[in-house]
Parts: sequence; C-alpha cells; structure tokens
Amino acid sequence: MKTRTFTAVVNPTAGGSASAATLIPLAKLLREAGAEVAVEYSRGLEHATALARGAAAAGHVVLGVGGDGMVGCVGGALAGTDAVFGIVPAGRGNDFARQLGVPGDPAALAPLLLTGEPRPVDTIEANGTPVLGSVYAGVDAVANDNANRTRLLRGSAAYYVGALRAIATWRPADYRITVDGEVHERRGYTVVAANSGYYGFGKHIAPDAEVDDGLLDVVLIKHAPRTMFFAVMRELEKGTHVRRPQVEVLRGREVRIELTTPGRVLPYGADGELPGELPVTARIMPGALRILAP
Repeated sequence: MKTRTFTAVVNPTAGGSASAATLIPLAKLLREAGAEVAVEYSRGLEHATALARGAAAAGHVVLGVGGDGMVGCVGGALAGTDAVFGIVPAGRGNDFARQLGVPGDPAALAPLLLTGEPRPVDTIEANGTPVLGSVYAGVDAVANDNANRTRLLRGSAAYYVGALRAIATWRPADYRITVDGEVHERRGYTVVAANSGYYGFGKHIAPDAEVDDGLLDVVLIKHAPRTMFFAVMRELEKGTHVRRPQVEVLRGREVRIELTTPGRVLPYGADGELPGELPVTARIMPGALRILAP
C-alpha cells in the first residue's frame, strides 16, 4: 500500500493545547510509519477552508484537528470532492467523531489514518454551506450564542451557563417546519435537523440518526413547562428523551425551518458555529464526504 501524505489543519486559538497534546504524538506515530505529515495553522474558518482545499488538490489526506467547529469547517470544504478526510478529535465536544467511532487516543487513531479505507458519509447543505453534524434552531442556538459571548468561562462551563440563561429567558417559538414538502406547524423549544446523532458536548439528540442513510432526523422539542425541558436535558445523554410525547421525530431529505411570528429573530447553529438567522433550508448530501472512520 502506498504511504499516505497528510496535511493537518489546526486552529491554534481554539483548544490549542488540546490540539497539540493530540497532534504531536499522533504525527510522531505517522512519521515513524513512513508517512509525511505537514501541519498548517489556520487564521480562521475561511483560511482553514482554503488550506484544506489546497492540500486536497495536492493529493494529501486532509486532517481536521480540533473540535466540531474545525472538523465541520475542514470536512465541509471537502464535501462533494474525491478528497480523503480524517478527524483528529481534539476539542471538548468531538460529537461527529463520537458518532463515527473515531478514537481520540493517538495509538488507536494512527493505524486508522494509515491503513483505513475511506467510507462515504452524508453531509448537509444549510443555506448553501456544508455542515457535517446538525443544524439547530431554538434555545440551543441561543445557548450557543450566549456561550460565545461569555468572556470569563470556556468550553462546557460556558455552554452550561449560556444554556441556563437561554432557558430562563426563553419564549416559545412558533415554527413552520417543511419536511420534503409537507408542512408542520409547532410551538416549542427547538428544531434539530440531524445527520449525526450527537451535538452540544455529547448530547444524544437524535439517537436513531445515521450518517449514511441519506436522511435527516428532524427532532422537535415542543412547548411544555420548563421543568419538563430540564427533564429532557437530563435524558439527552442516553437519548431516552425521544420517548416523551413532547418530543417528535420526523425524517426527510430536505428540511426548511422558519418562524411564523412577525418580527421575531432567532439564530441557527451548525456544528457549534452560528452561521446566520432563520429561515434555514437543510438538504442532505448523500455520500458527499470520503472519511477515514471505522
């Protein structure tokens, strides 16, 4: 088998120490096996996209090193191409890696990257932007926004505090969700169009979602007292929340999420980032990404 050449795209400002702690021993193992490893440090998401596409054009296996934001950016840049993508989980959530079963330990990850066969997985196109894991619009996106604005806390602590603030100030949103042309009007806390089952630091929001079935799992958490919502939050880790009558799951290839309340504005999230505000249209892109995963 031909030895692979890798380009690792790293964000040095987001989880930089965790990225280094994972990438340094991993690169050593890859080089000891005869592989070439180049490391590129991005200055932001647009720069990371350019680095990923440049490395792919040179025939390299492109590694996204970091959390879901960086992985989604680098993987999204390669969606719809013949490039081979690898994940180096070095963030706090690592939700897409968790869904795929990609190991975080360098000793276990190196053989996968060196000899694994790429498998095709689905991605999402959200208002024209490739997304790997999920698109979400509700209290979770507001919590994400709150966490990004928090200066004193980082990681899961910032998200936890941001979530509490979001829930405390939440007003039920009136949604129009169109799934493959069928319209559903619901009032609630959030709508999640999921390719991957995990989001938000290991929350199993869509436990039946699969990354290669050509479908999005659309999870709606409908309006109910806040005490119920906190109970749902506790159940998210195991995915048992979907048994509740206040949680509805739909499936389809194209989902449009919009608000019916005039003047109300809500952000939507995607792979830990906040690309814009509703409305958003999410379309599944079957088998669009070739990835080294178990």
